[in-house]
Amino acid sequence: MQHDASEQQTAPKPAALAGVKVLELGTLIAGPFCARMLAEFGADVIKIEAPGQGDPLRQWRVMKDGVSLWWSVQARNKKSLALNMKDPRAQEIARQLALEADIIIENYRPGVLEKWGLGYEQLRAINPALIMVRLSGYGQDGPLRDLPGFGAIGEAMGGLRYVSGHADRPPVRVGISIGDSLAALHGVIGAMLALRHRDVTGGRWNGKQGADCIAGCGQMVDVALYEAVFNLMESSVPEYDVAGVVRERTGGALPGIVPSNTYPSADGDFVVISGNGDAIFKRLMLAIGRADLAHDPSLARNDGRVPRTEEIDEAIAAWSRLHTAQQIVELLQAADVPVGKIYSVRDMLQDPHFQARGMFEQHYFADGSPVKLPAVTPKMSATPGATRWLGPQLGQHNREILQQLGMSEEQIAALQADGVLG
Repeated sequence: MQHDASEQQTAPKPAALAGVKVLELGTLIAGPFCARMLAEFGADVIKIEAPGQGDPLRQWRVMKDGVSLWWSVQARNKKSLALNMKDPRAQEIARQLALEADIIIENYRPGVLEKWGLGYEQLRAINPALIMVRLSGYGQDGPLRDLPGFGAIGEAMGGLRYVSGHADRPPVRVGISIGDSLAALHGVIGAMLALRHRDVTGGRWNGKQGADCIAGCGQMVDVALYEAVFNLMESSVPEYDVAGVVRERTGGALPGIVPSNTYPSADGDFVVISGNGDAIFKRLMLAIGRADLAHDPSLARNDGRVPRTEEIDEAIAAWSRLHTAQQIVELLQAADVPVGKIYSVRDMLQDPHFQARGMFEQHYFADGSPVKLPAVTPKMSATPGATRWLGPQLGQHNREILQQLGMSEEQIAALQADGVLG
């Protein structure tokens, strides 16, 4: 039995971004993830892909029937338009869509859109209300702007890799594309700020060409991957500037905040225990049978605990090794101490709290086979996001989109025959 999009999950009415038009120009992770979040909350997202293979993400990681399972999430709720952007006719189609859009999201190298006549200044001259989110490795200016910049490089340059791992080993990476995802989230925030500004200064473009802000005032949102990572580096800059302190790798511990670390269990698993609040520290020490540390006045505050980090961590580890991970969690939860196992995706799917919070959605591919997707976040009380359909086939919406631009069947067929459409 086959299931179509209408049998999956109907988007709530009204959606938070209902009526917002988004054009996605880009591939892989940062730009598409940014557009994905807007689509999850009701924006009408048109994704332009190259004919043939489309977005390379379609072929990444674990596959089903020749298409990445990641694609079903990353492209959900989007419409696919396969255009050969090397052809001037395709560029003109993209230009028409761009001028009608509220938001354009792109993650090409700086200068690519300008070659196609789709640069921010080129489009802004006609539509001053336009918002363009530009995600790139190093930003739209500066000496490195023209270099290729992937998320991994942004993680390195932005400081995340330097503090990740153990002090006696090389830096490590997080097992996901965290740099790209952080940039995408910054792109979403920037888009929403710009949309708010546009709407309070006049709203959507009124179709008239002319002076700035003849409708609302649009703007460019310039997101550099390394800067999105850098923005999360907490107190690193003032600590170095004022005190000459360079934050180093500390394994599972949180430097300068004690105790907060990863500890072993009797069954070989690890748990994270965060007892760094002053009252929490006392409860933790009492729970592990160390009343001497709980009542030590020199350990009552974090600044007194930091010089004795190793002693405190050893006391906790000596206790945790005597108990299974589940026992540790139960004992410390009873003592009102923040504690948690380190979950794999298998653990998540089995966890009753994930289930109670509705963190998984059941959907179906075109052949009727089931697939679970992560639920849309954040949770909104009045206008929650939803998965209206899974990632589309390449060019699935060609005809629909071009007909909305006023093209006839004959014109669409000619573009198809000439290789402009995929």
